[in-house]
Amino acid sequence: MRRAAVSVSHRTQVRRVPTLSLSIQGHTKFAGLPARSTLARWIAAALTSEAQLTVRFVDAREGRRLNRDFRGKDYAPDVLTFTYATNPVVHADIVICVPVLRRKARALRVPTRDHLAHLVVHATLHAHGHRHDRSAPAHAMEAREIEILRMLGKRNPYL
Repeated sequence: MRRAAVSVSHRTQVRRVPTLSLSIQGHTKFAGLPARSTLARWIAAALTSEAQLTVRFVDAREGRRLNRDFRGKDYAPDVLTFTYATNPVVHADIVICVPVLRRKARALRVPTRDHLAHLVVHATLHAHGHRHDRSAPAHAMEAREIEILRMLGKRNPYL
């Protein structure tokens, strides 16, 4: 009896890493910020589609002006995300107010670098359309942030 030849093909799933086009502004105005490659790694961990992002580091005055002019809130926030498109390519600006970032990190008793990683991941998820203005989306977004930060070796920021 002849045995029939059996062809076995194994399909391996390869995760396609979304392309990131990244512009960084204001980085040199503030001492102690992570390198561009670190910022890109944090953003890439949160990407689910191709993205063209600008990360802008600002002082409290500019942060307050942007928040007032675009959100109607008269204070400097730690982060703002301006999303212009999400499909097929995410186009967004992420604004980090460095003095507020540092102040909040001290208040939370976490390293500034860890708080910045959280803000960058958080803003990148916002750029992809994630929201936290209602309970269910907020829980989903927080869970995703925790997962991404864990992959980056960072602790859960919500503990």
